[in-house]
Amino acid sequence: MSFRPSRIILAMCCTIVLIEAAEAEDAVYRPWKDAQGRVIQAAFVSATADSVTLKLADGKEHQLSLARLCAEDQAFVKSQSAAAAPAPATAQGTAPAVTAPSLDRVPVEKRTWPENVVVPTKSIEIQVVEENPAARKCVYRSEGFEFTSQAKLAGSVMKEVARTFEATKTLVSSLPWGVVCLPPEGFERYQAELFETRKDYIAAGGPENSGGVYMSGDKIFRVPFPSIGLKLLGKTYAKDDNYDGGTLIHEITHQVMDAYLTFLPVWVIEGTAEYTEMLPYNAGKFRADAHQKGLKDHITEMQKRGYAIEIGNLEEHLKMNRATWSGIANTTNRKMGELYFQSVLAVYFFCHLDGDKKGTRFIKFMDAVYGDTEAMRTFFKDPRVKHLEGGRFSYPTDFPPPDMKSETAPFKHLELLLDGRSYSQIAKEMTEAYKDTGVKISVN
Repeated sequence: MSFRPSRIILAMCCTIVLIEAAEAEDAVYRPWKDAQGRVIQAAFVSATADSVTLKLADGKEHQLSLARLCAEDQAFVKSQSAAAAPAPATAQGTAPAVTAPSLDRVPVEKRTWPENVVVPTKSIEIQVVEENPAARKCVYRSEGFEFTSQAKLAGSVMKEVARTFEATKTLVSSLPWGVVCLPPEGFERYQAELFETRKDYIAAGGPENSGGVYMSGDKIFRVPFPSIGLKLLGKTYAKDDNYDGGTLIHEITHQVMDAYLTFLPVWVIEGTAEYTEMLPYNAGKFRADAHQKGLKDHITEMQKRGYAIEIGNLEEHLKMNRATWSGIANTTNRKMGELYFQSVLAVYFFCHLDGDKKGTRFIKFMDAVYGDTEAMRTFFKDPRVKHLEGGRFSYPTDFPPPDMKSETAPFKHLELLLDGRSYSQIAKEMTEAYKDTGVKISVN
């Protein structure tokens, strides 16, 4: 959970400017239509299971969710991907193996950091599933989330609440980390529970000193009304326009990255959530391209609160296991704050200051973790795996699960970040890189 005062960040999916048709030597341009009927001219580049990369006439490439496209264009993407898949080789007299077409992920070198993006209106259209105020159970759905509220909320209010959730999901999936945001196994949508009072929230398991929390055990995000900017005016709840909801962004980031949490060091888990929280937001526009300003504003705020710009022993921080982290973080809120601050400084370095300054090493690291999430997903879908009560499962001895041990699983891809360098060398590079941005950091 985030320990510091927060600000609302509305993440967004890529906005594509309407352009005239253009020709290119190596690309075939065609009209593409989104679900709202807006048309652009672009060329197909590649696709994943849930997104497509298009090239505009100016040469820039944009990754979009397949769900944003009209049905005809979704079918076109699938046909392109299937056509690109090689036919399986067969031996004489042997029937060909039947395999599903494979959709390739966007190559690391073709990924770009988003600039200004806006969450689509369609994502925050609200469906009322159930409204029973007497039973304190009202259920609403947006495109990717299901909200169970203790009180009835007007459609316009619920839409504003959903905007933050949907925007955060879109932000995380738009970053070049390559995170595929899918609801946990067995859920059609991500789940959130909204509580009228902090007392209700704490009774449901919310930590005393938190404004909201994602619990990976039952896959539910729990948050009290005040933490999402809801206030009671007469007999109706309204959204506070001055509300600052960065803590909410932090926890939603954990929620949409749930499949990755098992395979990430704690500093990456908290550092990426702090990263999304610190990005500038204004009037519906999420400035992902102003990440340096977001970082410096965050550093200024932390300095005002008496925190030093330091990481200390880099190797100890990057290799810190969860037991050690919890032991430090649970000491005092300040100790927790120090760990969070150190983590976002490290994540920012690997995303924007390391090596080619395009985050290539970090993106490769996250891609390796994506491979772990797919291996885990494949394992649990296998009919040989039996799901038991309490989240337990059984499996044959000749079909072991992927490594999910907290002592080893989060650290097996750290070598991709080191890339042959010692920790002391990276510490030196980090010091110099931050110095070039005007930030003096202490790290060894």
